[in-house]
Amino acid sequence: MHRRTLSTALAVALTFGSVALTTGVAGTAMADDQRDLGIVSFGDIVVDGVHKRVFVSDPVSDRVVATDYRGNFVAEVSNLRGVKGLELSADSRTLYAAVPDDLGDTSDAIAVIDAATVTVSAQYPTGDVNPQSVALAGGRLWFGYGTPGTGNIGSVDLTDPEHKVTLDGDAAKPWSAAPLLDAAPGSGSLVAGLPGLAWTELGVYDVSSGTATATARKTVAGSELRDLSVTPDGGQVVVAAQAPSHHVTYKTSDLTADRTYTSAQGSANAVAFAPDGTVAAGNDTYFGQGLHVYRPGRTASVRDYDLVNGGSTGRLAAAGLGWAPDRSRLFAVTAGQDNSYDLRVLNNPTKAVTSVSVTAPAKGDRTKKLTVKGKVTSRVALPAGTKLTITRKDLDNPGGRKIGTATVAANGTFSFTNSPPAGGKVTYVLAYAGDADHLASSGSDTVDVSRSATSIRLSNNKKTYDYAKSVKFTAHLGKTYKNRKVEIWADPYGSDRPNKLVKSGTVNRNGDFSATYKLTRDTRLTARFTGDARYAPKTVASTIYTKVKVSTSISRQYKNKNVYGQTYAYFHQATVPLFTTSMTAYPHREQRLQIEYFYEGTWYDGGSQYFGLDSSGISRVELGGTHDIGYRFRIRSSYLDGASGDNVNTTTHGAWKYFIFTR
Repeated sequence: MHRRTLSTALAVALTFGSVALTTGVAGTAMADDQRDLGIVSFGDIVVDGVHKRVFVSDPVSDRVVATDYRGNFVAEVSNLRGVKGLELSADSRTLYAAVPDDLGDTSDAIAVIDAATVTVSAQYPTGDVNPQSVALAGGRLWFGYGTPGTGNIGSVDLTDPEHKVTLDGDAAKPWSAAPLLDAAPGSGSLVAGLPGLAWTELGVYDVSSGTATATARKTVAGSELRDLSVTPDGGQVVVAAQAPSHHVTYKTSDLTADRTYTSAQGSANAVAFAPDGTVAAGNDTYFGQGLHVYRPGRTASVRDYDLVNGGSTGRLAAAGLGWAPDRSRLFAVTAGQDNSYDLRVLNNPTKAVTSVSVTAPAKGDRTKKLTVKGKVTSRVALPAGTKLTITRKDLDNPGGRKIGTATVAANGTFSFTNSPPAGGKVTYVLAYAGDADHLASSGSDTVDVSRSATSIRLSNNKKTYDYAKSVKFTAHLGKTYKNRKVEIWADPYGSDRPNKLVKSGTVNRNGDFSATYKLTRDTRLTARFTGDARYAPKTVASTIYTKVKVSTSISRQYKNKNVYGQTYAYFHQATVPLFTTSMTAYPHREQRLQIEYFYEGTWYDGGSQYFGLDSSGISRVELGGTHDIGYRFRIRSSYLDGASGDNVNTTTHGAWKYFIFTR
């Protein structure tokens, strides 16, 4: 039996295409985003919740870039030599930027940028002190400044019309480099940390009077400080340093260790607080989960992010985290090895991921009750009594129909029963809408629900027809529910011809549907009923055999004469006859030329040989050798299924052609 590779592949695809997933994947109401920032270095990041912008400094390119909340470029401020630290005023009107001007002249300054127009409105010269970081506290703008070996804290009096700059804010001069600064919004306390050295020094200052009075100073465990952030209430500071690799919290009252945020991979390099105390803690790992979100007062993360394997240009940049004030987004800057930087926009970062798993029976009977079970899992448990929406998808409702709700128990499990009215693949989708603490999610499972069997017949099975014959095929469909349509397909033998729909339509009142098809090869005709909600699909096939078109002509004879009841071609003994065969063309096809001779009333086999056809289906053969006079001969050309170089047609014999030799 001939079998087409395409049909087999299609059958496999359909089989695997019907396999249903049994576990839902958690979804989010808003997809995370990612944009190339177009910068070549990174200094600091702040988020403006009023204008819905993100500001990023690029020290090498001497500019501050502003993007929207999706990371799309909005504007930039240029010619800010070596710009580093950024701070936004409480009313989001003013952005302050530390401009150290690495050329070493006296043009170091604090740049004042209008956050709405993204233009420089003023500059507060600091002298040649190399300002690096800025923080607002006690009604002043404080800045950490210095070079390796020396550093201190300076301030700008924002209430003074002249914006007086004061240096050497810490008379003890304890800093051997420009310290990192941070402060709780509206507080009178300032926290400083020494970055990038083999040890970590912290200092806390009371700045409520306009001067910096040290209230705590300590060398703490760890090295290579990269970032620090003060809690919104000012009571603690979280330190991100290369060692220890986790994030450590210290009390600002006396700098004693308070709690630890343990990370799975890499070294701590970024930390940022949302206004409600939610903390984002990042690591510089090249693999695994490098960013974790913790709710206030908790040390178990509510969300984890794998930034590198999530398609980033690289790992999290040091100090590269910033919160939208409403906590709707967390912004992360990632750095590639080719000096490229992306802004990762992480939506709903404070909401715990939920997952809905659904388990239904593999099979069920139509209209019979079945039980569907499942479980909702999350790092933050759902309240008992939470409702999941149940949607049933079937052949009558392929888009889905809501059929009720399932109640989640205290342990996260749920169960419900249903009697599916339609057969076939029935999918139950359980959807959780999410809430203030959880992301929405859904899960599904599919049941193969039984359907009744119908009958279908197709005419002309195993019949043989001449080449190019147009044949009428009739399918007869038995009892069904709603669907009365039938498809008739033709699959010609040979890998160069695809299975093709001949005709589709609705059967008549007798259940019959017909289509006419022109046969040129052996063909497998298929009648298909695709099924409906109560009756299963049904397919029946008829194999039709088709002859080739073949003819043979004789030439070079000196006459034709009707004798012995046939037309004979007469050749002189010295003539070489030419037999020309025309046959339906097919690649590598051969015709078999057979010769017989007549002796004492019987035709005897005189031998046969296969000859190739050209691309037009023509074969020319000469009969050489010594020719016997007076004997009657005949030849015919044949196509033999499987022996003539292919198997796309059925065996076909051409007509006999008769000839005789004379002197």
